Amino acid sequence: MEWIIPGTVLTAKKDDAVYIENQFNSMFLGGGMVLSQVAGITGLEPYTVQNWVKRGFLPPPERKKYTLGQLCRIININMLKNVLPMERICGMLSYINGHLDDESDDIIDDSKLYFMFVRLAAHYRVMHNTEGRDAYIDKELESYAEPVPGAKERVKKVLCIMLTAWASAQLQSAAEKMLNEIEGERK
Repeated sequence: MEWIIPGTVLTAKKDDAVYIENQFNSMFLGGGMVLSQVAGITGLEPYTVQNWVKRGFLPPPERKKYTLGQLCRIININMLKNVLPMERICGMLSYINGHLDDESDDIIDDSKLYFMFVRLAAHYRVMHNTEGRDAYIDKELESYAEPVPGAKERVKKVLCIMLTAWASAQLQSAAEKMLNEIEGERK
Protein backbone atom coordinates (compact mmCIF):
# COMPACT_ATOMS: atom_id res chain seq x y z
CA MET A 1 0.00 0.00 0.00
CA GLU A 2 1.39 3.39 -1.04
CA TRP A 3 1.44 6.22 1.44
CA ILE A 4 2.93 9.66 1.70
CA ILE A 5 5.87 9.53 4.09
CA PRO A 6 4.70 11.67 7.03
CA GLY A 7 5.80 15.31 6.87
CA THR A 8 7.05 14.98 3.28
CA VAL A 9 5.69 14.90 -0.25
CA LEU A 10 7.49 11.60 -0.93
CA THR A 11 5.63 8.35 -1.49
CA ALA A 12 6.69 4.86 -0.52
CA LYS A 13 5.18 1.50 0.26
CA LYS A 14 3.98 1.36 3.83
CA ASP A 15 5.63 -2.05 4.17
CA ASP A 16 8.97 -0.41 3.35
CA ALA A 17 8.85 1.95 6.34
CA VAL A 18 11.82 0.12 7.89
CA TYR A 19 13.94 1.11 4.87
CA ILE A 20 13.06 4.82 4.81
CA GLU A 21 15.89 5.67 7.20
CA ASN A 22 18.40 4.08 4.82
CA GLN A 23 16.91 5.94 1.87
CA PHE A 24 17.18 9.26 3.70
CA ASN A 25 20.73 8.47 4.83
CA SER A 26 21.74 7.82 1.22
CA MET A 27 20.53 11.33 0.29
CA PHE A 28 23.24 12.70 2.59
CA LEU A 29 26.20 10.67 1.33
CA GLY A 30 27.51 13.71 -0.56
CA GLY A 31 27.10 16.04 2.43
CA GLY A 32 24.14 18.13 3.48
CA MET A 33 21.13 19.36 1.56
CA VAL A 34 20.58 22.84 0.22
CA LEU A 35 17.39 24.74 0.98
CA SER A 36 15.76 23.95 -2.37
CA GLN A 37 16.20 20.21 -1.71
CA VAL A 38 14.71 20.53 1.79
CA ALA A 39 11.79 22.46 0.31
CA GLY A 40 11.33 19.82 -2.40
CA ILE A 41 11.16 16.98 0.13
CA THR A 42 8.86 18.74 2.58
CA GLY A 43 6.68 20.72 0.20
CA LEU A 44 7.40 23.83 2.28
CA GLU A 45 8.26 27.19 0.79
CA PRO A 46 11.95 28.02 1.30
CA TYR A 47 11.05 31.19 3.22
CA THR A 48 9.12 29.06 5.75
CA VAL A 49 12.21 26.98 6.50
CA GLN A 50 14.34 30.14 6.76
CA ASN A 51 11.75 31.65 9.11
CA TRP A 52 11.89 28.58 11.35
CA VAL A 53 15.68 28.89 11.51
CA LYS A 54 15.39 32.61 12.38
CA ARG A 55 12.84 31.81 15.09
CA GLY A 56 15.26 29.28 16.63
CA PHE A 57 13.25 26.13 15.86
CA LEU A 58 16.46 24.53 14.57
CA PRO A 59 20.11 25.48 14.27
CA PRO A 60 21.13 27.35 11.11
CA PRO A 61 22.61 25.32 8.28
CA GLU A 62 26.38 25.22 8.02
CA ARG A 63 27.71 26.56 4.73
CA LYS A 64 24.09 26.64 3.48
CA LYS A 65 23.75 22.87 3.94
CA TYR A 66 21.19 21.19 6.18
CA THR A 67 22.04 17.99 8.03
CA LEU A 68 19.81 14.92 8.21
CA GLY A 69 18.92 15.88 11.79
CA GLN A 70 17.88 19.37 10.69
CA LEU A 71 15.82 17.97 7.81
CA CYS A 72 14.07 15.61 10.22
CA ARG A 73 13.35 18.45 12.67
CA ILE A 74 11.79 20.38 9.79
CA ILE A 75 9.77 17.32 8.77
CA ASN A 76 8.61 16.73 12.36
CA ILE A 77 7.40 20.31 12.65
CA ASN A 78 5.82 20.22 9.20
CA MET A 79 3.98 17.01 10.02
CA LEU A 80 2.44 18.46 13.19
CA LYS A 81 1.87 22.11 12.26
CA ASN A 82 -1.66 21.63 10.91
CA VAL A 83 -2.81 19.95 14.12
CA LEU A 84 -0.87 21.61 16.94
CA PRO A 85 0.08 25.25 17.49
CA MET A 86 3.73 25.97 16.70
CA GLU A 87 4.45 26.96 20.31
CA ARG A 88 3.18 23.58 21.53
CA ILE A 89 5.23 21.70 18.92
CA CYS A 90 8.36 23.58 19.96
CA GLY A 91 7.56 23.00 23.63
CA MET A 92 7.22 19.27 22.98
CA LEU A 93 10.50 19.16 21.06
CA SER A 94 12.20 21.18 23.81
CA TYR A 95 10.94 18.62 26.33
CA ILE A 96 13.28 16.06 24.78
CA ASN A 97 15.90 18.26 23.18
CA GLY A 98 16.32 21.36 25.33
CA HIS A 99 17.22 24.44 23.33
CA LEU A 100 16.02 23.84 19.79
CA ASP A 101 18.83 25.82 18.21
CA ASP A 102 21.50 23.85 20.10
CA GLU A 103 21.93 20.15 19.35
CA SER A 104 24.44 19.55 22.16
CA ASP A 105 21.66 19.14 24.76
CA ASP A 106 19.53 16.68 22.76
CA ILE A 107 18.56 13.37 24.36
CA ILE A 108 17.67 11.95 20.95
CA ASP A 109 18.77 12.98 17.49
CA ASP A 110 15.87 14.37 15.47
CA SER A 111 16.50 11.85 12.72
CA LYS A 112 16.26 8.92 15.16
CA LEU A 113 13.02 10.35 16.57
CA TYR A 114 11.57 10.83 13.10
CA PHE A 115 12.47 7.37 11.80
CA MET A 116 11.08 5.75 14.96
CA PHE A 117 7.89 7.70 14.31
CA VAL A 118 7.74 6.60 10.65
CA ARG A 119 8.06 2.94 11.59
CA LEU A 120 5.33 3.37 14.21
CA ALA A 121 3.03 5.35 11.89
CA ALA A 122 3.26 2.59 9.28
CA HIS A 123 1.65 0.23 11.83
CA TYR A 124 -0.76 2.70 13.38
CA ARG A 125 -3.90 1.05 11.99
CA VAL A 126 -3.10 -2.22 13.77
CA MET A 127 -2.35 -0.68 17.17
CA HIS A 128 -6.09 -0.65 18.02
CA ASN A 129 -5.84 1.20 21.34
CA THR A 130 -3.46 2.99 23.71
CA GLU A 131 -2.15 -0.29 25.10
CA GLY A 132 -1.33 -1.52 21.61
CA ARG A 133 0.29 1.81 20.77
CA ASP A 134 2.37 1.71 23.94
CA ALA A 135 3.51 -1.86 23.18
CA TYR A 136 4.64 -0.81 19.70
CA ILE A 137 6.47 2.23 21.12
CA ASP A 138 8.13 0.13 23.84
CA LYS A 139 9.36 -2.31 21.19
CA GLU A 140 10.67 0.57 19.07
CA LEU A 141 12.53 1.99 22.07
CA GLU A 142 14.15 -1.31 23.12
CA SER A 143 17.50 -0.40 21.58
CA TYR A 144 17.40 3.26 22.64
CA ALA A 145 20.24 3.96 25.08
CA GLU A 146 19.30 6.65 27.57
CA PRO A 147 21.90 9.42 27.67
CA VAL A 148 20.35 10.57 30.97
CA PRO A 149 17.96 8.83 33.38
CA GLY A 150 14.33 9.25 32.33
CA ALA A 151 15.15 10.00 28.68
CA LYS A 152 13.36 6.91 27.36
CA GLU A 153 10.13 7.87 29.12
CA ARG A 154 10.35 11.40 27.70
CA VAL A 155 10.88 10.09 24.18
CA LYS A 156 7.96 7.68 24.64
CA LYS A 157 5.66 10.53 25.67
CA VAL A 158 6.69 12.59 22.65
CA LEU A 159 6.17 9.65 20.28
CA CYS A 160 2.67 9.15 21.77
CA ILE A 161 1.87 12.82 21.15
CA MET A 162 3.27 12.71 17.62
CA LEU A 163 1.30 9.58 16.73
CA THR A 164 -1.92 10.95 18.19
CA ALA A 165 -1.54 14.30 16.41
CA TRP A 166 -0.62 12.63 13.12
CA ALA A 167 -3.59 10.24 13.37
CA SER A 168 -5.82 13.21 14.13
CA ALA A 169 -4.63 14.90 10.94
CA GLN A 170 -5.32 11.71 8.97
CA LEU A 171 -8.87 11.56 10.37
CA GLN A 172 -9.44 15.25 9.67
CA SER A 173 -8.31 14.78 6.07
CA ALA A 174 -10.64 11.78 5.67
CA ALA A 175 -13.56 13.75 7.10
CA GLU A 176 -12.89 16.64 4.71
CA LYS A 177 -12.77 14.23 1.77
CA MET A 178 -16.13 12.74 2.80
CA LEU A 179 -17.61 16.23 3.18
CA ASN A 180 -16.38 17.16 -0.30
CA GLU A 181 -18.05 14.03 -1.68
CA ILE A 182 -21.46 14.80 -0.18
CA GLU A 183 -21.19 18.44 -1.23
CA GLY A 184 -20.47 17.19 -4.77
CA GLU A 185 -23.60 15.01 -4.64
CA ARG A 186 -25.80 18.01 -3.85
CA LYS A 187 -24.68 19.93 -6.94
